[in-house]
Amino acid sequence: MNIVAIVQARLGSTRLPNKVMASLQETPLIEFLINRLSKSQLINKIVVATSTNPINDPLASFIENLGYQVIRGSEDDVLQRFIDAANATSADVVVRITGDCPLVDPQLVDDLVREFLHAQVDYLSNTNPPTYPDGFDIEVFSANSLKIAGKLATAIFDREHVTPFLRSHPDFTKQNYTAPVDSSHLRLTVDEQRDLDVVRAVVDHFAPNKYFTLSQILEAIDHNSSLVAGNLDIERNEGATMNTGQKLWKRAKNVIPGGNMLLSKRPDQFLPEHWPAYFSRANGHTVWDLDGNPLIDMSIMGIGTNTLGYGHPEVDAAVAKTVRDGNMSTLNCPEEVYLAERLVAMHPWAEMVRFARTGGEANAIAIRIARAATGKSKVAICGYHGWHDWYLAANLGTENSLAGHLLPGLEPKGVPENLQGSVLTFNYNKIDELENLIAQHDIGAIMMEVSRNFGPEDNFLDKVRQLATKHGIVLMFDECTSGFRQTFGGLHKMFGVEPDMAMFGKALGNGYAITAVIGRRQIMEAAQNTFISSTFWTERIGPTAALATLDVMEKMKSWDIITEMGKYITDQWNSLATSTGVAIKTSGLPALTSFSVNSPNALAYKTLITQEMLKKSYLAGTSIYVSTVHTKDLVDQYLVDLKPIFSLIKECEDGRDVNSLLNGPICSSGFARLN
Repeated sequence: MNIVAIVQARLGSTRLPNKVMASLQETPLIEFLINRLSKSQLINKIVVATSTNPINDPLASFIENLGYQVIRGSEDDVLQRFIDAANATSADVVVRITGDCPLVDPQLVDDLVREFLHAQVDYLSNTNPPTYPDGFDIEVFSANSLKIAGKLATAIFDREHVTPFLRSHPDFTKQNYTAPVDSSHLRLTVDEQRDLDVVRAVVDHFAPNKYFTLSQILEAIDHNSSLVAGNLDIERNEGATMNTGQKLWKRAKNVIPGGNMLLSKRPDQFLPEHWPAYFSRANGHTVWDLDGNPLIDMSIMGIGTNTLGYGHPEVDAAVAKTVRDGNMSTLNCPEEVYLAERLVAMHPWAEMVRFARTGGEANAIAIRIARAATGKSKVAICGYHGWHDWYLAANLGTENSLAGHLLPGLEPKGVPENLQGSVLTFNYNKIDELENLIAQHDIGAIMMEVSRNFGPEDNFLDKVRQLATKHGIVLMFDECTSGFRQTFGGLHKMFGVEPDMAMFGKALGNGYAITAVIGRRQIMEAAQNTFISSTFWTERIGPTAALATLDVMEKMKSWDIITEMGKYITDQWNSLATSTGVAIKTSGLPALTSFSVNSPNALAYKTLITQEMLKKSYLAGTSIYVSTVHTKDLVDQYLVDLKPIFSLIKECEDGRDVNSLLNGPICSSGFARLN
């Protein structure tokens, strides 16, 4: 019998790149593993199977310099790679070892090989069910069975993970090798940085001895459980069921506080543990995840940035020309002048403009200008206006002031305590609350959203304007979200109320970073009396994209298209709810429409919708930021696919346990610290 150990290894791990070359007592992990495996008495040959991807060239060279054979094959069809390795070595029996298990015990390997030869089965392992620590997984199978699996297995999962077909097909005889004492709760494999830290701790414990046994490891853990405490919460073999985006998300949280730059794009806001998290490309209404799966975006379309759809050809062509001609230089870009003139022409009450690249920046600029113009520091706010100190100061002394302004749970940690009392909140359509603030405080500015979940009642906006005028207060409309969705410009145009300043973002550049602060000259001139300046506010792509976006919007009247489609979607949600007996409440601007189920389980139902629609290749939840590419045919098919989930919700409202339908945790309702 020619018994060949095939070690599966690569450098391109999603969760922990280059992990097989990480050092263990100054020895690369893969060398540490091979050195231990070479102590086996029954293995005739050790080979390493890696892919032809050039990223693995250094690994292949390293292994060959150690004197071992390297077999290279498909990146994704690892089953075929193993068949190639078995053929190249004339193997009769294959022992499969993965390159992330450096503590593999050669004595245990020999025990499994002996049992395999004695039992005369096609496949034997110690993983079905596992009773050994994760990291001591060993599979032994005949080369002939491997080749048969290669001919019959067609599923991507079976070919990527080598042995699932052998384990599941009834024609193969199988046997499991069980440990005397179950220690499967221990994790001594290396998938993440925490795993590597644990394995290093174990290796350091036995240093300089590198050939300690599993029994010795277990004995050491019995005496010092802290050796392996750092990764016990990681699920065994979770990588086999995680998508590539989720693997990268776990990696991101190790190096990026919170995992990413925007709360609204965290997976826990959608579908914890299963959300794709990252995209490889996007076009029209479709987003492709890192695994190449196309997903129709019936969700928030780049957090409302792409009202013309992803990758609009005219906008992208203008940007591409800018990239070719040069995006930055010592001189200024002329497009910022053209864009300023365009925005002023749309809003005759405004005379001057300043540009930034994010909504939070635009609002901070506006607050600084208003305070400089009035000489007053206190601001009354209504709505969500970003992350800067001036805004979060509303929560100093109480963490509930902003709870009704989109994001509950925002703690003002890091915000200077002396800002307490500088920002005061009032609720939309509650003019008496604003009157009381003005009566009790020397308010210099009012910052508010024109509308978010519902519109003004009883001439609310007119009354706000009258109060601001009467008391010499600068009135600012934050239109970073609402702008260009129901009118060509600010939503305030529809209500006939003119502010003193307005801020635009999101839709202005159709996915390219550009925001604007427009305002009356006597107020905007105050920007020259205070320091407001930033290098990347002068780059050229943002203004170029905005000019092209405005051209396309004006030509097709995009605001009418997305408003009408948003109304249609909202009506159809209500019809769907009525037909299935589910009580819902809809809200938001037509082009930013959303709904919630009238139930204590509303968040669980939102999670269920996202989970089930993802299975049908949608990014979806309980809100849609409508784009011009959301055609009626697309929306109607989305509604057809959504209806069975509404029926499921009805079953749950009638007594079925919604948690039994969920494959993971319920999504988050607001700001929460990530562990």
